[in-house]
Amino acid sequence: MSDMRTVKVGMIGLGARAEVLLASIFELQNEVEVAAVCDLSQERIHKILGIFEKNGKKAPKTYVNYHDMLKDPDVEAVLVPTSWNSHLPIARDVMAAGKYVGIEVGGASSTDELWQLVHASESTGVGCMMLENCCYGRNELLVMNLVRKGLFGELIYCEGGYEHELAHDLAKSLGGRSERTLQNQYRNCDLYPTHGLGPIAKILRINRGNRFMSLVSMASKARGFAKAAREHWGVGTPRGDTVFNEGDIVTTIIKCANGETITLTHGVSLPRPYTRNGRVQGTKGIWLEDANGIFIEGMSPTIEEIDIAGNPYTTHKWDKVEDYYEKYDHPIWVKNRESVIGGHGGMDALALRAFFDAVREKSVPPIDVYDVAAWMSVSCLSEQSIAMGGMPVPFPDFTNGKWIDRGTFKPSKWSLDEVYDM
Repeated sequence: MSDMRTVKVGMIGLGARAEVLLASIFELQNEVEVAAVCDLSQERIHKILGIFEKNGKKAPKTYVNYHDMLKDPDVEAVLVPTSWNSHLPIARDVMAAGKYVGIEVGGASSTDELWQLVHASESTGVGCMMLENCCYGRNELLVMNLVRKGLFGELIYCEGGYEHELAHDLAKSLGGRSERTLQNQYRNCDLYPTHGLGPIAKILRINRGNRFMSLVSMASKARGFAKAAREHWGVGTPRGDTVFNEGDIVTTIIKCANGETITLTHGVSLPRPYTRNGRVQGTKGIWLEDANGIFIEGMSPTIEEIDIAGNPYTTHKWDKVEDYYEKYDHPIWVKNRESVIGGHGGMDALALRAFFDAVREKSVPPIDVYDVAAWMSVSCLSEQSIAMGGMPVPFPDFTNGKWIDRGTFKPSKWSLDEVYDM
């Protein structure tokens, strides 16, 4: 059991995502104290201090150079909600300073930077956790519970993704320093894989008896971003005529060591409602996010009907996901569903609490450095596959063979590998 002492953290990068994290942190009361903040921009530092004051919180120390903050003995762990390309080198430096690090989501630009991250954690013995909040989503954990109870049978196929329209918002930031805009302008890959992939990887026991072996990836033509740029800035203007490399729909198929396949879809430039495309399918059952449905053989409804030729056939009907909450809700949500706090429907606070508990106990985080490396590598590996016309690309084994037998982990209520009612 955690002694629930207050964890003192620093925060590097004080943009919009930092503000969202603070909304959850401020609701965690005595579990955590933000002892220091750091940003290159004095304007952002001033804004963050105002948020502390508005919420009646003690003002943190402020730094412009994060290396100076890492020398602060009052900071035992660090959150890194910086721009995508800076996550990994900063996280490496945090671990080199002997402090746990929680990084925000994103994709990698190279496998080399991921190996550096892995080696930093292994050489220092401190943890690196991706704050992938979707792993703590209620439905994702419900499906985890159903799978671990054997109700889906042997797993065969999964899907995940990140699809909704961001084109017009990104077009407005052309000519500035918005990294998300620049990434979509110059790269062509699955830029944002972890929201859909993270929960699936945990359900499939990736890096714990299973691993990603290879992927193939294809990108469609790119039209959505260019259309939005023309509409916002006008045809014949430098920004209005911007060329985007990122295909409107990027499709990636991953093969796992134990035989399962995963399809990931990335698309943020065409009109559509938000989805993470969740699907988990086994020999006995299936969850399909966009249908809000679960079907389990022998439990879900079937109707015997007669076709126009008089032949009998069986129609399978979806159960609603919420019909499973009462009996199969994951223990994390059983304990927290009546007191949801923080951003993204409570997922942010759950991921943060899991990280802070790992810091207190000096234990392996539920999303560890090998998970971070495997999930983030999809961006640079899909980029390579697309550049070669959809050729297969192998995944590095960031565990160096340890995935076959990781040994026994201490039971934790925040575990994403097993289900513990603690």
